[in-house]
Amino acid sequence: MTVQLESPVPTHPLREIHQVGPRSIARPTDDAAPAATSPGTVAETATRICAAIVRDAIDGADPGDQLARLATRAASWAHDGVPVDTILHAVHTGVHRALDAAGARSDTLLLDGFRTAMATSDLLCTTVSRAYIGEHRAVVSEHHTSVGSLASALLAGTAGADADSGIPIAEAYSVLALWIGQHPDEHDSAMNGAVVARRKLRRVQACLAKRGGDRILALLSVDGGTLLVPAELGADSDLDGLVEALARAARADITAAVVGARTADIPTAAEQAHELLDMVERLGSAPGLYRFADLALEYQLTRPGPGRAELGALLRPLDDHPELYDTLRVHIANNMNRQRTAHVLHIHTNTVDYRIRRVAQLTGLDPTQCSGLWHLRSAMIAHSFGRRPQRRAAGVRTR
Repeated sequence: MTVQLESPVPTHPLREIHQVGPRSIARPTDDAAPAATSPGTVAETATRICAAIVRDAIDGADPGDQLARLATRAASWAHDGVPVDTILHAVHTGVHRALDAAGARSDTLLLDGFRTAMATSDLLCTTVSRAYIGEHRAVVSEHHTSVGSLASALLAGTAGADADSGIPIAEAYSVLALWIGQHPDEHDSAMNGAVVARRKLRRVQACLAKRGGDRILALLSVDGGTLLVPAELGADSDLDGLVEALARAARADITAAVVGARTADIPTAAEQAHELLDMVERLGSAPGLYRFADLALEYQLTRPGPGRAELGALLRPLDDHPELYDTLRVHIANNMNRQRTAHVLHIHTNTVDYRIRRVAQLTGLDPTQCSGLWHLRSAMIAHSFGRRPQRRAAGVRTR
């Protein structure tokens, strides 16, 4: 059956949209920004803008200029803290308002208008979302810059109580030197190792923000750096939980050394923390958090002087036998456990026993005896600092 329309239908079904009475849609202008930024006021403004854009699209006009204005407004709303769901709801309200105005037209033209409106709605949502994301990224970048600047100033000893960062300076900090191991995917030839490393770093930064907001100051690269944790954020024991949480976020091993300090003493504490971390790495210690009290003896043995040189000389007979030195190092790190040492080195336990006997023969010190083990461990600590140059940094570590 053919339906005869009672009156001609105009080419553009929304040509007379501004004549629909109480739902009239006004075109926004550049200076039409609302005087207030309450969600209700902003939502109505956004609704009017979006409805006008839909009308222009259905009428065949290019919405480019209007979309640019919407993007500018959306960035402003994001900066003012207006929730993005308020704006996206206004987008859909504007689309519905425009469609209601076209309700008197024929079904065919209304369907065409609906399709155009939906496509425009998608464009509006994309425009608003990009504007919000762009503004939030800019704010986050600015915040990270402030945090980094304050951390750098504290590590350099140049930050005063009136530091212009908006972040309060604590009276005392726990200074953590951090080493972040590689994520397994960084070795995958099928993946971009640099991208994997950056994602690892972002997860670590997100974990820090979740646990400490902007109070935990950090200078980090993909393989480590320095954290400044205000003493009032928690007890010293909480730092173990922080390092464990960071390791879970990174999905990689994390080794850290901590030294407590008043704010004025942060530069010295950072240098000492990185010295401790360097020593932990040289000794092949397990991942985790290490304190100065745990390493006082080892730290003292690494100080330059005739004592360190004399101790280091005890291991010179192993210079031509690197496999013996490595076996001794791993064996001591694994508390003289034959099975663990064999597993780490991918050798048989009998090979471990043989190499340990050879160490005793060459050095005159038996690792299976308490006195021999004590001397060998002390000699290894001293010897490790004569084998290669130290690399220390109070800020971002480079490996």
